[in-house]
Amino acid sequence: MKRISLWMLAAILFCGNFLTKAQNNEVTLYFSAEEMPDLIKCLPPPPDTIGTDFANDIMRYMWGKMQRNDPERAALVFRDAVWNYDSLFAVFSVPFGLEITKEGTPEIYKFMVNSLSTVDQTRVKPKAFYHRKRPFERFHEHMLTMYEEAELSGEGSYPSGHSQRGYAVALLLSEINPANADTIMSRGFMYGESRVIAGAHWQSDVDASRLCAAIGLTRLHTSPQFLADLNKAQAEFKRLTRVAISTDDASQFVNLADAVPDAILEIRYYSTYNFVGTRVDGYLEPVALITRRAADSLRAVSDDLKKQGYRLKIYDAYRPQCAVDHFMRWAADVNDTLMKPYFYPDLDKSVLFKQEYIMEKSGHTRGSTVDLTLFDMATEKEVDMGGTFDWFGHESHPDFGGNPKNRKYKPNSHITAEQFHNRMILREAMLRHGFKPLGSEWWHFTLANEPFPDTYFTFPVKKLAE
Repeated sequence: MKRISLWMLAAILFCGNFLTKAQNNEVTLYFSAEEMPDLIKCLPPPPDTIGTDFANDIMRYMWGKMQRNDPERAALVFRDAVWNYDSLFAVFSVPFGLEITKEGTPEIYKFMVNSLSTVDQTRVKPKAFYHRKRPFERFHEHMLTMYEEAELSGEGSYPSGHSQRGYAVALLLSEINPANADTIMSRGFMYGESRVIAGAHWQSDVDASRLCAAIGLTRLHTSPQFLADLNKAQAEFKRLTRVAISTDDASQFVNLADAVPDAILEIRYYSTYNFVGTRVDGYLEPVALITRRAADSLRAVSDDLKKQGYRLKIYDAYRPQCAVDHFMRWAADVNDTLMKPYFYPDLDKSVLFKQEYIMEKSGHTRGSTVDLTLFDMATEKEVDMGGTFDWFGHESHPDFGGNPKNRKYKPNSHITAEQFHNRMILREAMLRHGFKPLGSEWWHFTLANEPFPDTYFTFPVKKLAE
């Protein structure tokens, strides 16, 4: 039975090599081999045969031979040995959370093939330069995957091409689906171990290959085309894995105060101090709700800013659709101008729809948007941002009074240099932890990787049961 399986796997390997060559005809490299890092200059040499590092290689080789007695682990070694993209992607489909195929996931597939083909080029020079003997050659023993021996004999062992490719796949897929990064990276680690168990590589070959993969991907991140293709792959993954959820389902939300215990809540739409002048529909309690994913990122923002002497002050987070509908009704009543002196003194209420201060849909209703400011722990006062929350006017724009990209202040009669700088402190902390800003409100940020980009929830704002 084992012999039949062996021949079958050999046939798969042969076909796999043929497929890889066919795929290469459709590859677009992000960089040529000459433009990629020279790994001979980046890597330490392989261990000397009389050193302690080589003794560790021998011990790991013996460990690998023992692992062959485990049928399940041995089967994984055979699967990991197949050298073509389709088999490689199939190995990672479960931890990644999506089957990767040319037809079913064209953007992800193209991105992965182009990236791997570019990184693969880097292993050629060090293999030829060091021309290290493989374990099965040195000990004159058979590999677990014996069908590989003829092809691998005489080829350099350092670094491991399989391990480099497997670890590169893990790094790339973790960028597409960061929520599963721990599982994906664990599988990438096992992929390298399979080459030790097979007898194809020394442990030091595998360890160096992980470094090779990281070096290669660092270079890829300097390519605008790579970054554009990564965005397309991420968008495709989100689209294909999007889970339908009922608009009244709050199961993926948390109490913001529980997730970010240092935050101060001043929920304006539960009070009467807001542009409407009354409590807004749907705000049953003075709490803030937010999606779990956004809460994790906001906690990181809070921890970051605490080191700088600030706490977050929250004005609003999740906003039910009925609250947005309330805004629409209020804006349609041009005679209701109770709060005009406080929030829109320079605007006629009739222009609020046209200038998009009031809209039929709000990002807040998707659950991963938050309105907030800074609270100075030293002065125990709200930080002066040069304008109030929900002020309708150009003064609320993040770029009013300066350039957010380079933080350069532009003198004007409304925003001081200190106020502009305060806005930038908040903005930069939010950007560092995965939020994107709104171009018209300095206080408004949405999680870039929001989990429900097309769902507008309807459940009311009240404390969720723990």
